[in-house]
Amino acid sequence: MTIRLAHICRHPIKAYGREMLASVRLSAGQGLPFDREWAIAHEAAKLAPGWNPCMNFTRGAKAPALMAVTASLDEAARRVTLDHPGAGAITVAPDDSADHARLLAWADPLIPAGRARPAAVVRAGVAMTDSDFPSVSVLSLSSLADLSARMGLDLSIHRWRANLWLEGAEPWAEWGWIGQRFRLGGAVLEVVERITRCVATSVDPETGVVTGNTLAALETGFGHQDFGVYARVIESGDIALGQDWRAA
Repeated sequence: MTIRLAHICRHPIKAYGREMLASVRLSAGQGLPFDREWAIAHEAAKLAPGWNPCMNFTRGAKAPALMAVTASLDEAARRVTLDHPGAGAITVAPDDSADHARLLAWADPLIPAGRARPAAVVRAGVAMTDSDFPSVSVLSLSSLADLSARMGLDLSIHRWRANLWLEGAEPWAEWGWIGQRFRLGGAVLEVVERITRCVATSVDPETGVVTGNTLAALETGFGHQDFGVYARVIESGDIALGQDWRAA
């Protein structure tokens, strides 16, 4: 069975938008380039230097409207354009403190009343993934199709905010990949652990409205709330859509 790379996604500002890529270069020991490069800490955050847990940031689990944001990154200028069906579009340079107030003001209406407000734009120097190590998330379109059928709902790939989507694997085969290494294009990745999901996956990313209890469906069907796996980049290399995913 041939397994191929179907989608590459990145999220320049953690929880604020996604964009699709045709190719990218992976580097050993790092996440997808510019994925979760920046994040927006809330007013109750307790930040340490470097990587911090997701509880310190405004995110889709607490603010469903954020799931409807799309993004476009100008890598050379390090400028991000965010767009939301209700809030409209904004272009900012997250490294420029002069842009921070504009970005926080744009984000604030997307956060529900009673939640901690957006307070600071931060950068850690490492990908601010939900794992405590620089990871690339790998998900299966076959597993998504199976879960969609179980729920009677066409689930978008963007509910899961993944990096790499594969096509051609048996549904849920990825759960058996833990500890194995795979070659994709010029890179080698090692699958480290499953991804346990949160309520953000219950949100329709087109509207930012909760539609479909994905966590209950996973719990009922499998006895857990895992979907997809985290991988670590072991060997650097270029990857592109259509390339094979095979044992290394």
